[in-house]
Amino acid sequence: MFESAELDHKLSKAEFDAVVPDLRAKLLDMQVRLGRQNHFGVLVLINGVDGAGKGETVNVLNAWMDPRHIRTHAFGTPTEEEILRPFMWRFWRALPPRGSMGILFGSWYSEPILRRVERDMGRAEMDARIDEINHFERMLAQEGVLILKFWFHLAKDVQRRRLRALEKNPLTRWRVTNDDWNHFAHYDRFREVSEHVLRQTSTGHAPWVVVEGADERYRSVYVGRVLLDAITKRLDADAAEPSYAMPVAPIAPPPLDGVNLLNRLQPAQTYPPARYARDMEQLQGRLAMLVRRKGFDKHSLVVVFEGMDAAGKGSAIRRVTGALDARVYRVVPIAAPTEEEKALPYLWRFWRHVPRRGRLAIFDRSWYGRVLVERVEGFCTEADWMRAYNEINDFEDQLAKSGAVIVKFWLAVSPTEQLRRFDERAATPFKHFKITEEDWRNRDKWPQYVPAVCDMIDRTSTEVAPWTLVEADNKLFARAKVLRTLCERLESALK
Repeated sequence: MFESAELDHKLSKAEFDAVVPDLRAKLLDMQVRLGRQNHFGVLVLINGVDGAGKGETVNVLNAWMDPRHIRTHAFGTPTEEEILRPFMWRFWRALPPRGSMGILFGSWYSEPILRRVERDMGRAEMDARIDEINHFERMLAQEGVLILKFWFHLAKDVQRRRLRALEKNPLTRWRVTNDDWNHFAHYDRFREVSEHVLRQTSTGHAPWVVVEGADERYRSVYVGRVLLDAITKRLDADAAEPSYAMPVAPIAPPPLDGVNLLNRLQPAQTYPPARYARDMEQLQGRLAMLVRRKGFDKHSLVVVFEGMDAAGKGSAIRRVTGALDARVYRVVPIAAPTEEEKALPYLWRFWRHVPRRGRLAIFDRSWYGRVLVERVEGFCTEADWMRAYNEINDFEDQLAKSGAVIVKFWLAVSPTEQLRRFDERAATPFKHFKITEEDWRNRDKWPQYVPAVCDMIDRTSTEVAPWTLVEADNKLFARAKVLRTLCERLESALK
């Protein structure tokens, strides 16, 4: 698929000087319009062969447009912090918010291509990575991100001349490294692998644009025009009807006999206080030892707490942290998204809190808000929360592949016990802060939450990230079950 980029495309200086002023003006106007409409972000991926002018082109784009609204990121060898987290973590952190543009050098394509060329990655692993990339880019597109992928290409003899010319010039010699020449020595292998990757990842929502990189003037104008045309087309479409919703299948009806996961539970369990005190000491000690085991440095622990208001999430979290060294864990309370978080794809605000190996993250509410409160309250479209199940499963699968042990709890409290706790909070001065008008309003929507919770458990309880349903009317029983489950999951992972 590189033949069209080996035709010796050129643009004379006169032609370049004639078109650039108008192109620059239109790019700036487009950039202003992008910020004012504030409907979507633009993600530009820059990949290709060494010496094809990737850096020079990005510098030109920053000069032609307002660089204050362009975030440029270059990805090289992963840092220690990046190595100890899932592969996609560092790229999530670089995503542009709505109304702006992000330019990524390298991106998620460089590492798998290089490893495949060096035969450090088999075909099956490569195909799995391609599937992961396609899922990720589809999710970004469905979140409204405009993805523009550029592959800068040079024919083999042209690349050789280009590297030699750069190396000969004292002012550009620093740009040619031993890696560049090593990559050139494997040019044919790089071409074969790259063609395979581009074919498999050039999709309707994120197609590749192959750019011939030999002529500086040609490639700069070509890329500038592609950017201008693609973003302007999207701006015009959004001005008419800003919607990225995808068709969804009908929602499954509730069980005909009324039996579901929640009403089969028995929330009211007994647990003698004397036994609780004894078990709590033993379970906390057991958990403390598990996270100190040598093998835990190959894992992280991600704990999710969900449940109705007043189900006891906070008190359960305190019993978990009571067993841990404060230096190795972080409790992440999740509230309504901030303006910054709303401007980025939904899962961005959770990816930023993913722990490195050897660390723990405890989420007091989590990414499941999209299929719970946002679904019930209508804060997102049906298409958004319906596709969220698959996106969440992909997210948790990536965490698990990087070594994370994922433990998810639904604390099930009965309506009767919830009312008793609400009344107690209202009557106790030092607990007033725990009860709000929103809690009472959410209680009125209990019938809408029950099917949402059941759907969530059905669709996201997987082998790598199963749900544990905790009978929570008795807080002592619930706390002990949470700690016992954590210990059992860690012991299984550390075998």
